Amino acid sequence: MDIDFTVAIPTYNGAKTLPLVLERLKAQVNTESIAWEVIVVDNNSSDQTAEVVHCFQKHWLPDTPLNYCLEPRQGSAYARQRAVKEARGNLVGFLDDDNLPAADWVAAACQFGAAHPEVGSYGGQILGQYEVEPPAGFDKVKKYLVIRKYANEVKPFEPERLRLPPGAGLVVRRQAWLDCMPDRFTRAHRGGHDYEISLHLYRHGWKVWYNPAQKIDHLIPAWRMERNYLVRIARTYGLCTCEIRLILAQPWQRPFLLIKSFLGSIRRLLGHLIRYGDRVYKELDLACELAFFWGGVMSPFYYLKKQLIR
Repeated sequence: MDIDFTVAIPTYNGAKTLPLVLERLKAQVNTESIAWEVIVVDNNSSDQTAEVVHCFQKHWLPDTPLNYCLEPRQGSAYARQRAVKEARGNLVGFLDDDNLPAADWVAAACQFGAAHPEVGSYGGQILGQYEVEPPAGFDKVKKYLVIRKYANEVKPFEPERLRLPPGAGLVVRRQAWLDCMPDRFTRAHRGGHDYEISLHLYRHGWKVWYNPAQKIDHLIPAWRMERNYLVRIARTYGLCTCEIRLILAQPWQRPFLLIKSFLGSIRRLLGHLIRYGDRVYKELDLACELAFFWGGVMSPFYYLKKQLIR
């Protein structure tokens, strides 16, 4: 049987939240004319992830396969590569183990993909579902936790400006992935890998779009809203900016882009410090921006170091 859509769920120790995701998928609506499947990719978990999936398989949807596979190489990139390899769908939609899709998420993703064959990857709205009340200043830093609404209408992203869909809720064309993705990703782990997917597709001529009809809730536990965690993740995003930008660059352009990136990051960092003074150490949003700019300053050196190691 031909499969239209594969839901791929890479997970690492997600036994507590994975059941919530699977229950949402089990309750999908408007899928009567869609042939779809679900694949859980266990990324070397040490908890009861496998048992959770096996339990759900006993009482799963009759016409929608629920499959399990183990990917021992640690890292979200490896898990997603394995998902695409195992998938039978023409479209592959990625959900993290803390992403709860809306009841019509599968239908909305399939309809958009059918209507826009020129689009290689696309994402939608990501709403936050918080365990505790967010701290002051959180609204300006929630982007680091992949909580985003890009627009109110369908529109293209801007890859040249690194305005791209995150991996949470990302949908890709399987054949486009197989044709365009490298054997080895630059960012195999968290921080930047999501963008890398769409940039490789865009570089090969595929379009990257936003579809607000695709909605997911992102579960945010209390520890992910703590100041130290948010500052650390902001710095990680800043640190990977050079590697991500260089994906679209020609080899001869890279030295110039490294210099431009460094000087631009220095300018933004100094401007931030001059404008806000010691507030950058007291207020959450300003502290995260400072960490992001510092990461940007170090990003060219981080890239060069990785090149030397290789």
